[in-house]
Amino acid sequence: MRDEAQTPEEGEDERLLARIAAGEQPALVRLIDRHGRGLRLFATRYLGNPDDAEDVVQDVFVAVWKRAGRFDPARGRATTWLYRITANRCVDLRRWRALRAFIGLDEVAETLRASSVDADSRLSARQELAAVREGLARLPERQRMALLLRAVADLDVPAIAEVMGTSTGSVEQLLVRARRTLRQLTAGGRKNEQEEGMT
Repeated sequence: MRDEAQTPEEGEDERLLARIAAGEQPALVRLIDRHGRGLRLFATRYLGNPDDAEDVVQDVFVAVWKRAGRFDPARGRATTWLYRITANRCVDLRRWRALRAFIGLDEVAETLRASSVDADSRLSARQELAAVREGLARLPERQRMALLLRAVADLDVPAIAEVMGTSTGSVEQLLVRARRTLRQLTAGGRKNEQEEGMT
């Protein structure tokens, strides 16, 4: 059960969810206006593909339309609930993609994606961004999720713990390890680029 005071924004989200549960489509449109961009940004950073992220966010709002009545404000904030649904959908999609890749269905798509990342990395203005993206993709799944929920969704540690179904201490450890690993990965990439430039 929550013990912190509710902000006006959280109150509006809860009212919108109650209206959505009653079948009011304008309330869903308003909720999408309020949170769609943030959820899309989180999903894009997590999945590395804006098209997949768009599909995930559409799926999230379909789920919200169907399940808004299940939201319990005593168990957490509306924003946390939305990000938890989005995080779960992202994990499900990554698992599905991994299965497809394992059986060879995504070979062509992966080749195309890899070539677009290479094209971005050749542009000097985007080299660091490409290194960070690559580093994010190489992070263990739970570290990546915690870091993106903090950096992109701007959730605090207790909210991240709620989304991920873990303790605040575990989230703090995940964030420390994620930042350290990401720094090592991006520093290693820059060092290799510098060495290649000297040869």
